[in-house]
Amino acid sequence: MTQDLPAAHVAILTVSDRAARGEYEDKGGPGAEDWLRRTIISPLRITRRIVPDGRETVAAALRQLCDEAGADLILITGGTGPAPRDLTPEALSDVAEREYPGFGEEMRRASLREVPTAILSRQTAASRGKTLMITIPGKPSAIATCLDAVFAAVPYCLDLLGAARIETDPARITAFRPKGG
Repeated sequence: MTQDLPAAHVAILTVSDRAARGEYEDKGGPGAEDWLRRTIISPLRITRRIVPDGRETVAAALRQLCDEAGADLILITGGTGPAPRDLTPEALSDVAEREYPGFGEEMRRASLREVPTAILSRQTAASRGKTLMITIPGKPSAIATCLDAVFAAVPYCLDLLGAARIETDPARITAFRPKGG
């Protein structure tokens, strides 16, 4: 059944000045992609991009991925801390039509079990058209912690937005859909 589904387009946007300049190896993008490939069992097309920090740069990339590239889901890694250039949540707010603060609340709750500085994280989620956008950390282990905490709700959210349907491996994450979903 899952092979009959059209491929969902997932974009992973890494936000990092140093990675964009080639001075730092992007670990967040590959970490997020690895997590997705281990978790999603339906057809999947993944696009990865790296942009420098900055509100306008990130907002422009998000608009392009939503409006032109037609991404169903965008995972945004980096730029959610308290440093002056960490403006990813502000950029997300600039392009969002609706915000979903419960994603950030749950990701912080899960992360606080592992590290006390998780309280500094400004993770959140929002939608634009049929695209769900979720901000996540840049460290692969923290990405897994956060996605493990919230991803059960993602497939149904995508259904409600009219995005491509995704199915998860129930041995990893059991997607919640109300009866009849």
